[in-house]
Amino acid sequence: MKILIIGGTGTISSAITRQLAASGHDLWLLNRGTRKNEVPTSVRQVIVDIDDTDKVLQLLGDAQFDTVCEFIGFLPSQVERDIRLFKGRTKQYVYISSASAYNKPAASHVITEGTTLANPYWEYSRNKIACEELLMKEYRENGFPVTIIRPSHTYCERAVPLSVHGLKGSWQVLKRMMEGKPVIVHGDGSSLWTVTWNQDFAKGFIGLLGNPKAIGEPFQIMSDEQLSWNQIYECAGRALGVTPKLYHVASDFLAATCPKEWDFTGNLIGDKAATVIFDCRKLKRAVPGFQCTTRFDEGVRRCVTYILAHPELQEEDPEFDAWCDKVIAAQETAKASL
Repeated sequence: MKILIIGGTGTISSAITRQLAASGHDLWLLNRGTRKNEVPTSVRQVIVDIDDTDKVLQLLGDAQFDTVCEFIGFLPSQVERDIRLFKGRTKQYVYISSASAYNKPAASHVITEGTTLANPYWEYSRNKIACEELLMKEYRENGFPVTIIRPSHTYCERAVPLSVHGLKGSWQVLKRMMEGKPVIVHGDGSSLWTVTWNQDFAKGFIGLLGNPKAIGEPFQIMSDEQLSWNQIYECAGRALGVTPKLYHVASDFLAATCPKEWDFTGNLIGDKAATVIFDCRKLKRAVPGFQCTTRFDEGVRRCVTYILAHPELQEEDPEFDAWCDKVIAAQETAKASL
């Protein structure tokens, strides 16, 4: 197939790029080229700001595609731009939405593609919902061949998927574990969550490309493995060779006391604090044989090994570290005063 990926080098899309390239597809990436040296040599790179639509049209020429995949579309205006660019030149447009778009709290902890979309806590999720609605309207009224994908928490070797961290990522949490300092876990750590290794996600995603059963449909792609947040943090500690000291703090307290730009209201209350179990039977009907094969304890060991071997990924976050100490001290003081 002839496939264009808008993005193609991020956490989710990098694994898809590698697998499609290895399978011999005619693969094009359209992005700003910030990781161009990591792209397989067989891939054609179109380095451009996609908002410069005149330049995009010039570089693409009269190219037609079997599938166009949008990984970096977050706003309805960006989806409208894509419709203008690719209407009539692709047989399928695959939009990456988010499982955080599902209703919080949902009526049932078992989530299917039919679960209501509504998230009053997170603007990111509301924008994804608006993008989905725009695309489905275009499909119903004008036949635009959209497929919607809703990933949950997908990770790769560059970062350990933890819930409470600052803007610089999870390294500071790992560092606290190695130093024997307590690490904050939201709530009591017992809510269930799903994390998916990006190479497993890619298998399900690729199975939907060029698939006639996928047109006009949403699909969620994630592992069948459910873990409590306590288990997720404990697996990360074991990968580091330590027993982490888990310190539990209510999610609403974390959201109220963190710097505004961390947005724990969205990230926690609007997403990670809720127990969710995803039903992927629809995907498995459309992509027979799909199965995630990487358990989290295996995936997190790969992450830790990779991060420890790459110092550039060990970005310290003293602001987050100091905030953790303050939150823990405040809760301990409150306990002692009662």
